[in-house]
Amino acid sequence: MALLQSMKAIHRRLQNARLAGVFSLSVLILPALLSGCAAPPELSPEAETRLPAQAYVTGVPFHSQRDYQCGPASLAMALNASGVDIGVEQLIPQVFVPGREGSVQPEMMATVRRHQRISYPLDGSFDALLTEVNAGHPVVVLQNLSLPLWPMWHYAVAIGYDREREQLILHSGEQSRQVTDMSRFDATWARSGRWAMVALPPGQLPLSTTSQLATDSIAAFETSVGAEAALPAWQALVERWPEHAMGWFALGNALHASGDPQAAVEAFEQATEQDAGLAVAWLNLGLTQKGLGQRQQAIASLRRAAALPGRWQAQAEQTLTELAPPSS
Repeated sequence: MALLQSMKAIHRRLQNARLAGVFSLSVLILPALLSGCAAPPELSPEAETRLPAQAYVTGVPFHSQRDYQCGPASLAMALNASGVDIGVEQLIPQVFVPGREGSVQPEMMATVRRHQRISYPLDGSFDALLTEVNAGHPVVVLQNLSLPLWPMWHYAVAIGYDREREQLILHSGEQSRQVTDMSRFDATWARSGRWAMVALPPGQLPLSTTSQLATDSIAAFETSVGAEAALPAWQALVERWPEHAMGWFALGNALHASGDPQAAVEAFEQATEQDAGLAVAWLNLGLTQKGLGQRQQAIASLRRAAALPGRWQAQAEQTLTELAPPSS
C-alpha cells in the first residue's frame, strides 16, 4: 500500500522560523536601566473581565540559577511542575551552549519534547501570559535585563500575578517567588520579542493557544517521540476545535501509525467533512480504505482526491488506476 502522507512531511512546511538566536545570561542587573515611568501592560477587555485579580501556580519547585544556567534551571522548574522528575545538572548538556554562554530557544523547546512533554510557544501578549498562569501553567519567559546593544539575556519562570498591585511573581535567578512590577517586567520581556512557552503533558493544551499554534507544536512533538505518544494531544485538539480539519487529519495519521486503521478512517472522514477541499485527507482516507479492503469506498475517496488539483493529484490518480483500471 502506498505510504500515507505524514504529519512529519506536512510539518516541515509549517515550521515556525521565528524561534532563532542564541541568548545568554548575565546575573548583573542594572536598576537604572529597569526603572522608569512605563505604564503597566494593558489587557484586552475580554481578559480584563475573565481573569481574576490574583493567581498563583502552586507546586513549582525552585532551582537556583547559576551563571549562564538560567535556561536549564527554568526548564527544570517547568518540567518538574508537569510531572517530570529531572534536575538542572541533567538538563545542562541538553540545552546549554558553552561557546555562547546560554541556551537557544529551539533547543529549550526540543528538550521539553525529549522528556515527553509538549512545548507550546505563547503569542507574546500579557493576556496569554496571565491566562496560562491562572490556568496553573508555569510560563518560561525570556528577558533582556539590559539594553538591546548590550543584552543580558535571562530565562525565568512566571508563577503568579497580582493585577491590583500590578505585580508579577517569578522564580528568577537565585530568588524564588521574586515580586516585580508588571511594567518593569514587560520592558525587559519586550526586548526578547516577548518570547514565552509552557511545557505540558500530551492531552493538556494551553488555554491561550490557537488551533494552528497547537497543531504546529503537537506535530513537532510527534516528529520527536512518535505517533502513539502524540495521540492524546491530537484527541484533545479536535475536542477543543472540532471544526479544525488539519487536526482531524493529524489524528487520523497518528491512529493509522499506531495500528488502528478503522479509527483512522473515521478521523479522515471528519477531516473531509470539515474541509472538502483538503486533498491529502481524501487521499489518506482512500489509501486507508484500500488497505482495509474497502474497495468501493476507497475508489470514491480517491476520486475526490484526484479531482483536486495539486501535489496529491498524481498519487490519487495512480492508485485509482490500480484499483479500477480503465476499460480496454
